[in-house]
Amino acid sequence: MNRRDFLGASAVAALAASPKFFALESLAESSTSSYKSLFKPLDTFAEQYLRAMNAPGLTLVLADRDGVQRVVTYGFSDVQQKARVTPDQLFQIGSISKSFLANCLLQLHQEGKLDLQKPILDYLPWFRIDSAFAPVTVHHLLTHTSGLPGIPNVFLTDPAAKHRAAYAPGKLFHYNNTAFQLLGHLLMTLDRGLLPDIYRKRILDPLGMSQTEPVITLDARDRTAKNYSAFQNDHTFSRFGRLCEAPAIISSDGAGCIASTPHDMGLYVQMIARHGEGPKSRLLNEENFNLFSQAHIKADEFGPTASYGYGIAVDTLDGHKILRHTGGMISFASALQVDIDEGVGAFASINAMQGYRPNPVAQLAMQLMRAHRAKKSFPSAPEIKPATFIENASDFAGVYTSTDGHSLEFIAEPNRLSLKNKNQSIALESQGDGVFVAPHPDFSRFVLIFARANAKDPKSPVVELGWGSNWFVKPEYKGPKAFDTPKEWAAYLGHYRNENNWVGSVRITSRKGQLMADGATLLEQETGARFRMRSEEADTEWIEFHDIVDGLAQRIKLSGEDLWRVLAP
Repeated sequence: MNRRDFLGASAVAALAASPKFFALESLAESSTSSYKSLFKPLDTFAEQYLRAMNAPGLTLVLADRDGVQRVVTYGFSDVQQKARVTPDQLFQIGSISKSFLANCLLQLHQEGKLDLQKPILDYLPWFRIDSAFAPVTVHHLLTHTSGLPGIPNVFLTDPAAKHRAAYAPGKLFHYNNTAFQLLGHLLMTLDRGLLPDIYRKRILDPLGMSQTEPVITLDARDRTAKNYSAFQNDHTFSRFGRLCEAPAIISSDGAGCIASTPHDMGLYVQMIARHGEGPKSRLLNEENFNLFSQAHIKADEFGPTASYGYGIAVDTLDGHKILRHTGGMISFASALQVDIDEGVGAFASINAMQGYRPNPVAQLAMQLMRAHRAKKSFPSAPEIKPATFIENASDFAGVYTSTDGHSLEFIAEPNRLSLKNKNQSIALESQGDGVFVAPHPDFSRFVLIFARANAKDPKSPVVELGWGSNWFVKPEYKGPKAFDTPKEWAAYLGHYRNENNWVGSVRITSRKGQLMADGATLLEQETGARFRMRSEEADTEWIEFHDIVDGLAQRIKLSGEDLWRVLAP
């Protein structure tokens, strides 16, 4: 599980309670679209999706090689005022912006101005990097295979510090925002301009995306849909957790800085569906579009069948080649899906960040368009399971007891698991295999993490449970119950915070003789007070503890970003 996924009734509950559901179309496209027969089943699913996922509003565009076919919005921009989302409002598209940056760099490549296999330091000698491995190339950065940390800013706060490579470039995929921030500087250096001007020149103007903002500033706040984020963003977040209006942000780097309307994003979908061809000329020739859409490396983070191209994920669905990407901002969540074999696609965005992306809506829209063109029956909409649906709930049922005698009891019902707490029954929400959120203030700081007797055998019995620093076992547990923990680690435990919305909070805990971030990610000691985060083999992030005062670390470095101790739990 990635930190950005699990960190985290609401104002948005007004949507779920509302008996009336709004769908607002841009009639210019929809009245002439040949896809009218699929609008009703798509609208039905969109309504079900928004209600089930507790989302305030959604914007959606359908496009094919011939143009934008439908623009439609659902739900509310301003929940309190019951103001609808409208087609002219901006939604921040997040990491889908990475494909724009990759597109611009590939244009430079086809102009002979960029060698994709050249070390980045040949172009940007000022970049501070510490590596015992082969040089990091432009290709490595574009494919998230640089081996560098992905959290920090390109320009570290410590002038003596360097970005440290964790392993040889090209070896593993690890999603990396820092890499695309650096690629933004590469683009500006080679094209001799600022990022917004280059985006306008190379993509927005050629495609007619006149309503898109190439960088996010407060100047466009009046045009932006009101947006929402977690009320307590240092706690876990449940699907129907409380939301609040998010603060305005400024974002102007290559990792995710574009805000757009659904119609404009339809023009972008059309370009991808046409393999890099715009309405007047090609943005990318066939050779460079093939580089853009080539599966360069497996990308399990995007799904079991997914790979990564240049700034975009590459996958297959129903035997067709799909280019797709998601975008997560502080208070927006987006999804882009384009079938480049059939030449159809969709973009969807929600004006809240609740940990998920609206992939099911974009994917169904794409599949319906494809079925319509093939004159086949429409596929069934995917089932939207409730947040509390747990298929194997009985695996986790039982009483778990800590070494100090405290117990937690879990009750299984068909497809449901509940925690008994003070004569209450708390229905758990699944966050992945064996990882659950308990939507209750007593358990909101950490996820519940269950473990099996044999971690490599998914059919072995569940025998232990971790929550923050707390560890519980069932009677069937046969392993050790006492663990050695270095005394100096006691100084590291606690809550650290940076008010940068992209950094936020980290709680350091110790469980079973191991140091952990947020009670979920193992910290593996490298040297002294420096630890490597081990959420997965490819993880490049690290934490280092600093400024021990009165027996407590007052500051940590998270891959180069500073967080300071919070003098409260």
